[in-house]
Amino acid sequence: MNRDTMKKIMGLIAFAILLYVGLQNTRLVSAALRYVVGLTAPFLIGGCIAFVLNVPMRFFERNLFTGKKATQNKRMRQMKRIGSLLLTLVVVIGVIVVVLFMVVPELYNSFAAIGREMTRAITRIPQLLDDAAEMLPMFETEIDSLRESFLNVNWREIGTVVRNFLQESNILSSTFSIATSVVSGVANTIIGIVFAIYILLQKENLGRQFRRLFYALLPEKHVDWFLRVCSLTSASFNSFLSGQCLEAFILAAMFFVSMSLLNMPYALVIAVLIGVTALIPIFGAFIGCFVGVFLILIASPIKALWFLVLFLVLQQVEGNVIYPRVVGGSVGLPSIWVLVAVTLGASLGGVLGILFAIPVVSVVYTLLREHVRRCIHERGIAEEKIK
Repeated sequence: MNRDTMKKIMGLIAFAILLYVGLQNTRLVSAALRYVVGLTAPFLIGGCIAFVLNVPMRFFERNLFTGKKATQNKRMRQMKRIGSLLLTLVVVIGVIVVVLFMVVPELYNSFAAIGREMTRAITRIPQLLDDAAEMLPMFETEIDSLRESFLNVNWREIGTVVRNFLQESNILSSTFSIATSVVSGVANTIIGIVFAIYILLQKENLGRQFRRLFYALLPEKHVDWFLRVCSLTSASFNSFLSGQCLEAFILAAMFFVSMSLLNMPYALVIAVLIGVTALIPIFGAFIGCFVGVFLILIASPIKALWFLVLFLVLQQVEGNVIYPRVVGGSVGLPSIWVLVAVTLGASLGGVLGILFAIPVVSVVYTLLREHVRRCIHERGIAEEKIK
């Protein structure tokens, strides 16, 4: 029983006590976690934004600023970093603005068209009832009663009933709560963006400071393993984002070409929308499908039905052929494990679970594969037995 063994035993005892206390006070622990997450939300958001923006930023740094002056001079390196960050922000904001300017006006026009059609339908209902009475004289009494009921509707009383329902229910208070949450979310996002910019401008310094801190406080072997896992996670996530963007571009091109050949309306708008929403793995394109059906439905219900059929066909091709090969190949993950990762991520964490599931599973798969190979080599098992 040396000193190191005693430390390990004391650590296990302390961990067991903390685990027992935590299981006995789950509500208190969950409330404390929510409080901590609420306090650190802007910084967590900023870290996630920086992690995502770092992918295109590194691309610009490596490919647009490659001269000797840009790498040797300290001032030029700072200018290179600032220029790459500005280009990244311009590209991201530009994509968002283009999508909004393409999709939002069309959605507004569609809602306006629905409103006009509903107004026309209401004004035409008495005439339709008169025509029905002429075509079906045996139901004239019932149709006349229906016409009288429609003409004598007290719209003011209906408005009063709706207002009383809203006041008596918790809808207004829920709306206020939602509005407060939205304002808080916007404020946290703005702070997070500013924090992300600081991280991206000083990422090497921050990385060096954290490495020094870890090596000063933790065993070297554990820090080496942790930093290697972090490196694998970063590389896997970068490859995942690149593959996801390529897959979204391929899907958008497929929809644009197919809809153009079938002479469907809003081909470019819907293709761009599906391409953007397809950045959410597997299920994101269904959001674009819903909006696409809504847009086409106003112009032609028959073509909206054909668009739905086209979407189902292309989605099968994308989900079973393109996505596992493009995204799975980019992160070094076999196709079957990509589908498993997406399914588990959706069940555990929804959209965020899907976004992080593939990189996490890729890292676990890589570490497990290396561990298995090392164990097989140490045990001296012949290659013929495992082929």
